[in-house]
Amino acid sequence: MNDQTIRLGNIGQIALPVRDIQKSIRFYRDLLGMTLLFQFPNMAFFDCGGIRLMLSLPESEMYQNPGSVIYFKTEDIEEAFRQLSEKGVLFLDKPHRIADMGDHEIWMTFFRDPDQNPLALMSEVFRKQNP
Repeated sequence: MNDQTIRLGNIGQIALPVRDIQKSIRFYRDLLGMTLLFQFPNMAFFDCGGIRLMLSLPESEMYQNPGSVIYFKTEDIEEAFRQLSEKGVLFLDKPHRIADMGDHEIWMTFFRDPDQNPLALMSEVFRKQNP
């Protein structure tokens, strides 16, 4: 158990729901000049001044939302989940791995604010290098 209180502040990612991923990629890359970092069949990630912009087709009805999702970075997602749960934050899921990026994994968990806006915790867990 960690005695240090988790504080959120740094935004690591903002998600925008889209209807056509390829059309959106062309718009953000070709018209707005953003750098495409990587993509999956239903998602594309762009660099937006050091903050990741994620364009995605909703994967299920639970994640359909007409607005954006703000992802707060945390070093220890399990500890942040525990502390925020103890304070009364109701999470939609438990921390889970979203992607394996080779040298690190991306973990997330989702919750809502009092107005039902979707929010998330995200953590990039880097693999330990063997000496």
